[in-house]
Amino acid sequence: MRRTRPDNGTTQRNPYLVAATEAAQHGWCVFPVAPGGKTPMIKGWQERASNDVEQIRRWWPDTGRRNVGIATGPSGLVVLDLDRRGEGVPPQRFAGARDGGDALAMLAAEAGAEPPTDTYTVATPSGLHLYFRAPFGVQLRNTAGSVGWRIDTRAHGGFVVGAGSTRPDGSYRVVRDTTVAELPAWLLHALTPPPAPVPGPPMRLPSDRAGAYVQAIVTNEAKEVAAAQVGDRHWTLLRAARTLGRLVGGGELTADAAWQVLHEAASRHIGVAGCTASEVHTTIRDGLAYGQRLPRRISDDRPRTARSAGALGPANRRPREAHTIARPGLS
Repeated sequence: MRRTRPDNGTTQRNPYLVAATEAAQHGWCVFPVAPGGKTPMIKGWQERASNDVEQIRRWWPDTGRRNVGIATGPSGLVVLDLDRRGEGVPPQRFAGARDGGDALAMLAAEAGAEPPTDTYTVATPSGLHLYFRAPFGVQLRNTAGSVGWRIDTRAHGGFVVGAGSTRPDGSYRVVRDTTVAELPAWLLHALTPPPAPVPGPPMRLPSDRAGAYVQAIVTNEAKEVAAAQVGDRHWTLLRAARTLGRLVGGGELTADAAWQVLHEAASRHIGVAGCTASEVHTTIRDGLAYGQRLPRRISDDRPRTARSAGALGPANRRPREAHTIARPGLS
C-alpha cells in the first residue's frame, strides 16, 4: 500500500483533494462520495478505493467538491460511530446515557477499562468517529446498535465519511490528531459474533388432531417472530411467548420446546439495530411465565375453528402428556 504526500501546488486549490490526500497519507483507501452527502459515487468502491495519488487527483479535480469516503476494510480500520443526536429513551442497561459517548463509557466501566478515547477522532455533524486498527486475522463486520445504545461500527464491508467532508448540517473535522490506537480487547470481544448454534435433533409431534393444531399455532407464532420489523420485534416476541406459554401451562407443549422454537425464530434479530441476546432471553422468559398463568388446553375430540381457538378448555379435563413440536421453517 503506497503512501502519498500532498502536492501543495495542486491540492491548495481544492480542500476536498487535500482531505483525500491526507487520508491516503495514513495508508487509508479513499473514494469519492456525493457532494454534501454520504452516497458513494463509484460502483465497486470496496475494490476500487485507493491511496494512489494519481487516482485521487482524477477523482478530485481542481473544482470537485466530492466528499471523501474511507473504505474501512481495505484501510485496516474499525471505526466506532458514536451518535449524539436522536430521540428515544435508552434501554435499562444504558439508563442515564445521553448519547453514544455515555454508552461507550458505561461499556468500558463494565469491562473494568477506561473509555477508549485516546485515538484518532473525527467530529461529525451528528457525533464522533473513533478510529482503531483492525485486529490481524479477524474479519469484523459492520454493526448497528448491537454493541451499545447509539453506537455503530464500520469495519469489513463498510466505509465512513472522512475529515474535510461537508454536509448541509455540518462538517467532518479532526478533533484528536493522534496515532490510531489498537482496538481494545473488550471491544473486540463485543464485536466478535458468537459461534452458530449446533442444530439439535428434530422434534416429533404425535399424529393426532390436537397435536396438529398445536403445531400450526407454534409454526405461525415462530414465523411472526422471525418476520418482525424493527420497532415491533419486542412486542411480537412477547406476544408469541405468551401464546406458547399458555399451551405450556395447559400441558399441550413442553417448556423446553417452546423456548427452543422462540429463541430460534428470534435469533436472526440478535445484533441488528440494538437487539441483544439478553433482551431476547428476558422477553421469552417473561412471556412464557405470563402465559403459563393462563393455561390453555386444546380439545382433542372436536374440530376447532378460528373463532373458538382462543377459548380455554374444560377446567376438569384430564391432563395429557405435553406435545413436543417440529421446528418450523423460518427462511
